Amino acid sequence: MENFVVSARKYRPSNFKSVVGQGHITTTLKNAIKNNHLAQAFLFCGPRGIGKTTCARILAKTINCEHRTEDHEACNKCDSCLAFNNNASFNVHELDAASNNSVEDIRNLVEQVRYAPQQGQYKVYIIDEVHMLSNQAFNAFLKTLEEPPKYAIFILATTEKHKIIPTILSRCQIFDFNRIQINDITEHLKYIAQEEKIEYEDEALRLIATKADGALRDALSIFDLIVTYSAGNKLTYQETIDNLHILDYDYYFKVVDALLAGSISNVLLIFDEILKKGFDGHNFIIGLTEHLRDLMVCQDPATIELIQVSESAKARYLEQSKESSLSFLLSAMNICNQCDIHYKSSKNQRLHVELALMKLAKLPHAISLAAIASEDAKKKA
Repeated sequence: MENFVVSARKYRPSNFKSVVGQGHITTTLKNAIKNNHLAQAFLFCGPRGIGKTTCARILAKTINCEHRTEDHEACNKCDSCLAFNNNASFNVHELDAASNNSVEDIRNLVEQVRYAPQQGQYKVYIIDEVHMLSNQAFNAFLKTLEEPPKYAIFILATTEKHKIIPTILSRCQIFDFNRIQINDITEHLKYIAQEEKIEYEDEALRLIATKADGALRDALSIFDLIVTYSAGNKLTYQETIDNLHILDYDYYFKVVDALLAGSISNVLLIFDEILKKGFDGHNFIIGLTEHLRDLMVCQDPATIELIQVSESAKARYLEQSKESSLSFLLSAMNICNQCDIHYKSSKNQRLHVELALMKLAKLPHAISLAAIASEDAKKKA
């Protein structure tokens, strides 16, 4: 039986072109290679799962490639590239600073730096989770980082840049990686699904991309989980929300329809159904606030791009936003936000949410009364 390889490893980018959502980083690195303007120390910072270590490895492979392509990518055919792809390169050294964070570990690394590469132009030292190094280890590393041999390049990666001492930061060329956009993650998931011959619904992939919160590795882990959970090679929206235990946005559309109609009974019944399905009242009120925010940004053509949903969902948001006044949406968001802030301290959390929903259901009536009073005041004036 063939061993299963998780998608995050199987589809790990092997060149700059295949890196997802970090164009500003890959363009700069390729230009540095092209113009021979390579710094001797790089610091890659950003959230987890967005490609810092991957870009470090691609850079290490590319600068030692013997026959780089016209667009300055690694050829993946020369001895150096093949050795790297087989994890047998003597020119690339990786250190996990989370478990090797003592002065002794750094001294061993500094000792290795003294020896020039036997083959290839550079020796590359990739230090992951560099913020985990102790202060003494950082200080032991300073001199080597400031004046390394011309063949040594250091690539430091961290999720917590603020924990790195300023004397290290000042010696590095700093690259800030972005959270990956939902559309970019969705497109990458579509590519993988097609490669694996998995049928999919666009809504399901977009939901996975949204849940990943900008981390591609998290998205791929969720993707593997849903594929394993699904019966057969098909990824459906319903199975995705069931497995991830996410509240379907259909419920939020129903809730807002009931609120606009001023129906307290309908709103309370929908909320009861949500609770019976095992969802948390706090998550519901946070989700409702986000839904109201999305309805508000749909009202202005200039901000409609801020809502990152599929075209079919966007049509539903546009339709409901036309029925909702801006006054209603702003007041509703304020009530939901207050409910969110005080939820944890409430002794009766269900009643706390229900009270917020009752206030929301009476909002349209209150707004219309205020409008009538304003008109009367104008007439009398």
